[in-house]
Amino acid sequence: MTSSRFDLRGKVAIVTGGNGGIGLGMARGLAEAGADIAVVGRNETKSADAVADLRKRGVKAIAVTTDVTDTAAVAAMIDRVVKELGRIDVLVNNAGMSIRKPPHELELDEWNKVIDTNLTSAFMCSKLAYPALKASGNGKVINIGSMLSIFGASFAAAYAASKGGIVQYTRACANAWAPDNIQVNAILPGWIDTDLTRGARKQISGLHERVLARTPAGRWGDIEDFAGIAVFLASPASNFITGTAIPVDGGYSVMT
Repeated sequence: MTSSRFDLRGKVAIVTGGNGGIGLGMARGLAEAGADIAVVGRNETKSADAVADLRKRGVKAIAVTTDVTDTAAVAAMIDRVVKELGRIDVLVNNAGMSIRKPPHELELDEWNKVIDTNLTSAFMCSKLAYPALKASGNGKVINIGSMLSIFGASFAAAYAASKGGIVQYTRACANAWAPDNIQVNAILPGWIDTDLTRGARKQISGLHERVLARTPAGRWGDIEDFAGIAVFLASPASNFITGTAIPVDGGYSVMT
């Protein structure tokens, strides 16, 4: 295998939620492989900082302030990326949030907010990016699930449902878009050190210790752990891989 299989120069990637956490880790990896990046998020200050970080890696990067639960806003985002960066080759559906409540305490509006942010946004971004991905000749969609795509969690009913849905949506798109040479895969992060999980550690007593005890790697994941898998799934190296859901969890999901 040569490095050209992982070369993303001339490619354009959209990363939703790319201004922090796992999204930023993936955006950095894609930029280091040569891709130009559109950082999509709602926090303009964080997005500006992320763009500055990515540009230091020698690529073009733009920030597109977007509410990914708003169809019109997503459509405008797609149009702007094509206009300013010229094409779309890679879509990373990473935007996500959680409301930590057991199912019997979860309100309908809270359920809908999580599902809309984590799952429906992936549908809308993928649907609206599809023409550009098809036109690229070798499009890639990377959907971000979770270890809760596999497991249940008493405190994350809506989140688990949304991330389980991501895996099935990934499989459906992989089948539908294979004739267009678009590969669609999912990444299932384990316990990663991000703002989201720091909040969970504050709310859930003993979580930190339980995660370390179960994870064979003996540590929490870091956002930089997602650079390589993002490049692999965005590059020609993965052209015959589609419909998969790959855990990135230090071995957490294979422990009994």
